[in-house]
This record gives sequence, structure tokens and C-alpha cells, in this order.
Amino acid sequence: MADDYRVEEDSLGEMQVPADAYWGAQTQRAVENFPISGITFGRRFVRALGVVKKAAAQANNDLGLIDDDVAAAIQDAADEVIAGEHDDQFPVDVFQTGSGTSSNMNANEVIANRAAEIMGAEVGDRVVHPNDHVNYGQSSNDVIPTAMHVAALEAVEKDLMPALETLHAELEEKEAAFDGVVKTGRTHLQDATPIRLGQEFGGYRAQVEKGIKRVGDARFHLRELALGGTAVGTGLNTHPEFPGLAAEYISDETNTTFREADNHFEAQAAHDAMSEAHGALRTVAGSLNKIANDLRLLASGPRNGLGEVEQPENQPGSSIMPGKINPVVAESVNQVHKQVVGNDAAVSAGAARGEIDLNLYKPVLAHNFLESTELLANAAEAFGEKFVAKLEANEDHCADAVERSMALATALNPAIGYDKASKVAKQALAEDKTVREVAVSEGYLTEEEADEVLDPATMTERGILGDEE
Repeated sequence: MADDYRVEEDSLGEMQVPADAYWGAQTQRAVENFPISGITFGRRFVRALGVVKKAAAQANNDLGLIDDDVAAAIQDAADEVIAGEHDDQFPVDVFQTGSGTSSNMNANEVIANRAAEIMGAEVGDRVVHPNDHVNYGQSSNDVIPTAMHVAALEAVEKDLMPALETLHAELEEKEAAFDGVVKTGRTHLQDATPIRLGQEFGGYRAQVEKGIKRVGDARFHLRELALGGTAVGTGLNTHPEFPGLAAEYISDETNTTFREADNHFEAQAAHDAMSEAHGALRTVAGSLNKIANDLRLLASGPRNGLGEVEQPENQPGSSIMPGKINPVVAESVNQVHKQVVGNDAAVSAGAARGEIDLNLYKPVLAHNFLESTELLANAAEAFGEKFVAKLEANEDHCADAVERSMALATALNPAIGYDKASKVAKQALAEDKTVREVAVSEGYLTEEEADEVLDPATMTERGILGDEE
């Protein structure tokens, strides 16, 4: 029915647009042209578009290029986009034109129509023009990569890094709590010399700590903004002071640091910064995967596995086996890792392409990067709070397993030599005895010497056993 839509016009002619939509003709064309995935840009990217458009209006107003009343209305409308009030007004599929022009025009149209409404006009009146005002001095080719960097950096700093800090703190707490628990080390999944459970958790803590630094270091090039390069990086139709001013306003709005791109041609034709930063995300995902796998093994059982730590009872683990508890949170971390690895393949492939003066994989780069960041942030926080924080050490089982380990024979090397130590280990295994029992019964050590040489706790520190200063 006619009341269900209004007519808007662009350079290709008229389009019927839903009556209650703030978007216009170009967005509607994109909705109809790209029924690809049903996946639209999420909160971080839509917010970033609002940030960029607000900063551009502020800079252009400062430079006398947009009237005060129009600039103020654009800023007010952009503030609403930034706050998430119009997320339902961004219906364009992620899989669209490679420059992201459809999403840029989506933002231009929504902000222009809402700004017109703020000024007391009707939606579609164009008292605020999507191109002449909201997009003044800009191109999709510099707006979208700018929004990509803004969204990526905000996601890293405000979502991922705090979540990793949460996981780091929980691992650090367990490192201290488990420091006195001596257990069997394992290499090649076989018994190895003793290690303290706290030392293992110290390794996990260090992995996350280094991951936080890796992600932090990757922010440097994300701080560069392409805005001001317009179509091909030359800055045609843009005031010379616009890029610097806009970057300052974007920094103020996001409470982080951005700067004009060192080279606008590189900033639009390539997206190496996104690939570099996502590589850090992939590495962090691998770290979390390793930790989750290890904890699943350590908690395996409860009676017929390693059983060195007791996992939390987050939920029933089986629809058929009563009482079964599975490491479900750790498993979710494992699955996130696989998704991030897949996303990294898409990001690295997209960043490596782009013909001549424009990379045409911007939307898929942005989507995959932001999905990885969101998944990692959510997984890290849940893993820390719902799994790691609730782990308990099975101290008695750890102590018993250490005493029965063949790897204790390693400590005999300085005392009786490698060959005799090997015989002790083989005999202990064959006779189902401990290394201590065989070493004493065969006369290699006295009871007192065995207590000193085969002390598992001493073996967890660097040094040659039996040496005295």
C-alpha cells in the first residue's frame, strides 16, 4: 500500500523506500542488490560510521564549509547513531560492493534524513543532503577504511584487552594458589620430571600476558586514518586541514589516539594494518586454544583420566550418561579458535588483494576482524570467570602420581649415572614398583639418600640434585 513506502530519488531515478526508514534510495538499491548472507554490520562498525560522520561535520564546520545549523543537526543525528539508536537502519549486507560504498551511503542517508527531521523538516526533504553535507570532502574509499580502523581499535581496546586482563588475573591467581602442588610433568604426553601445577599455570599466565602485548603492539598502524584521501588518495575536493582536524575529533570522541595516515595511497589501496592486527588476534586465539586443551586434559576423568585438577560443574554433560560433566566452557574456546583461524584466512587473503589504487575487500575485512575480536573477548572473559576461576587442584592424586612416575629416575643421573638410572627405571616399570623402591632395594641409594635425591619438590627447581655449596 502507498502508506507503506515513500519515494526517494538518486542519480539513477526513483526508488520506493519503507515509509518508516531513515535510509534513502541508494541504501534501498543495496538492500535489493545484495540478498547474500543476511549478515549486516554490527554495533562496533555502525558506531564507527557515526563517529566518522560526526567528526567530518565538526571539521568541515570549523573550516567554514558547512553552515552551523546543518553541521549541528548532522552531529546530533550522528550522536544517535553512535549511541546505537538507529542500528536497525543499517540493513545492507556485509557482502556488497568491495569499497563499502553502500554502507557509506547508508550512513549518509540515515544521518541526513534524521538531521532534516531534527531541523523540523520532513524525512526526504534534503534540507540536509547525504552527499553535499554529510559526505562533504569525503569518499567511500576513505570513509570505510577510516571506520574500519576506528571500529577495530575500539573493539581491541574496549572489548578484547579488558577480557584478556580478566583471564590473565584468574590465571595469575591460580598460579599462586597451586604453587605448592607438585605433579608429574608431561612431554610427548608421556611422564616427565616433576613440575609444580603453579608453574604450569605460570606458563599459561605468561602466554596471555604476551598476547596482550602482541595485540597492544598491533594498534600502532590501526591508529592511522585514511580520511582525507577521497577517491584515490590525492585528497581531491577536501580542505588541506580536514584530515588532521577530523582525526583530532575522532580521537576525542573515542577517547583514544588516531592520526592522519602517513600515506593516503597506501591507506586506501592496501589494508596491511588490518592483516597485521588480525595476525595478533589469531596468535591469541591459538594461545587460548592451547590453554583450554591443556586444562581439558588435566581435568580429564574424573576417575580414569589425568584428574589433576577438578573442573567446575557448569552444566550436565550428557543427555544419556547421568552425572557426566564436560569441560564445556573450554570447548567453546576451542571452537572460537577455529573460527578465528578461518577469519584470519579471509582477512589475510583480502588484505593481499586490491587492484591498483583501491582494495576492494573492505567490508569482509571489517566484518571478519570485528567478529574475531568479539568472539575472543567473550570467550576469554567466560573462560576466566566460569572455568579457570573455579578450578581446584587434586593434590593427593598429583602427589601419588609423582611418586609412581618413572621420570623420577632422571634425578638419579648425577648420583649413580645414566646407565644405572635406566636400569632402575626399567626394573621399576617391569615390577610395578616405584623408582625409589628399586633404587634402595638394589643398593644404589640408602633410604636417607633416596629421600634427598628423589624429593619431587626439589626437582621442580633449577640445579643439580645432591650438590651442596
